[in-house]
Amino acid sequence: MSTAQTATSEYAVFNPATGKVEKEFKQASDVEIADALARSQAAFTSWRRSRIEDRTAMLRRVANLHEERRNELATLVTREMGKPISQALIEVDLVTTIYRFYADMAPGLLQDEELDVVAGGTAVIRKEAMGSLLGIMPWNFPYYQVARFSAPNLALGNTILLKPAPQCPESALAMEQIFADAGLPAGAYINLFASNEQVANIIADPRVQGVSLTGSERAGAAVAEIAGRNLKKVVLELGGSDPFLVLGPVDLDRAVKDASMGRFFNAGQACNAAKRIIVTEEHYEAFVEKFTARVKAIEPGDPANPGTYMGPLSSPQAVENLAAQIEDAVAQGATVLAGGKRLDRDGAWYAPTVLTGVTPGMRAYSEELFGPAAVIYKVANEDEAVALANDTDYGLSAAVECDDEERARRIADRLDTGMVYINEPSGTAAELPFGGVKRSGFGRELGKYGMEEFVNKKLVRVKPLTR
Repeated sequence: MSTAQTATSEYAVFNPATGKVEKEFKQASDVEIADALARSQAAFTSWRRSRIEDRTAMLRRVANLHEERRNELATLVTREMGKPISQALIEVDLVTTIYRFYADMAPGLLQDEELDVVAGGTAVIRKEAMGSLLGIMPWNFPYYQVARFSAPNLALGNTILLKPAPQCPESALAMEQIFADAGLPAGAYINLFASNEQVANIIADPRVQGVSLTGSERAGAAVAEIAGRNLKKVVLELGGSDPFLVLGPVDLDRAVKDASMGRFFNAGQACNAAKRIIVTEEHYEAFVEKFTARVKAIEPGDPANPGTYMGPLSSPQAVENLAAQIEDAVAQGATVLAGGKRLDRDGAWYAPTVLTGVTPGMRAYSEELFGPAAVIYKVANEDEAVALANDTDYGLSAAVECDDEERARRIADRLDTGMVYINEPSGTAAELPFGGVKRSGFGRELGKYGMEEFVNKKLVRVKPLTR
């Protein structure tokens, strides 16, 4: 029978592969929070006036330090949340591209924008920093989520107060150290092991000008309520129940491979994972057979082993949540083609799972499955595929597998999502904006749009003098 230890502190390293609490950290005191707010504001007054060349040089050093420390950084998150070491290294490498992207592109993105003025004279939009920003970050991609929030805003001249996920304290401290070692002025990036009550007070503080949260729908609603009450700008990246559409003509082997990667990377713990696989009936049987065989071949194993593709889930609670959703579906008639069970090991383990026969009324139909469980649906045609894909409260991303590019683009135009990927699983890159619609949140991160969220677009108008 599997067992797990319980931490006495909210901020603790719980190794989900072993079920052991390896290290605990003290929560910040109210005095420390007050000091952090003061230091962040003090740093902003000088950082906002620094040269863009100095800010981008700092970002390049941050990228270089991530590259130099990639093995150490990857090992930390493997221990903290069970990410296979090979995938943890991929995350660190992605992060280096994000910091370098903004180091290279920020000067151009922040140039004044000249406006055409009917009445004569000149007018420009000047892009200026807003102030101290609070980032509330999740556990599933600890470095990546911080990079896509911090890189553009530090380049802009904002300062960062960062609340990490409670289960990722060591990686949070490692990032704070990188910024310090890269020469970022003291107070411009501060890690806070804060409680939810303290976070509410931070958002309300007049020195904080905005908040960005990546996390659950519930957390997003709570943060948005507090921010709205205090008239603060918010960016929210929340849950997703992303569709993965397979329509002919299509290379089924490629579609199966992409669907598997899109669903089971990071043990399925990604907001933009391929959670609902929708296949037209002419390809359904063959797809299900090939996909199920591929999933059955996935053997969850030690995440520290370079050959492991899938490790544990992030916590015993994550296992309980997923198990309850799958058990509900099975009780109402869904079919398990693979997995569908907890693994009897210490820690947080669940077998990679394939479900069919999921119908409205089941939790698995309407809720986000945040773990290694794929639901496959059969539809008659394109219209049914699109209708099913859009039948969700979420709207983060979607993937379309179809060798007819014109048809794939037409389908993409009909999907109610913030992102659509054609002939590849939903992913991310430094230059591509990331964000959703509906209950998946609002705002964008990455690319040029990621620099336009927390910025004062100041109009400077000069009327010509008459003599």
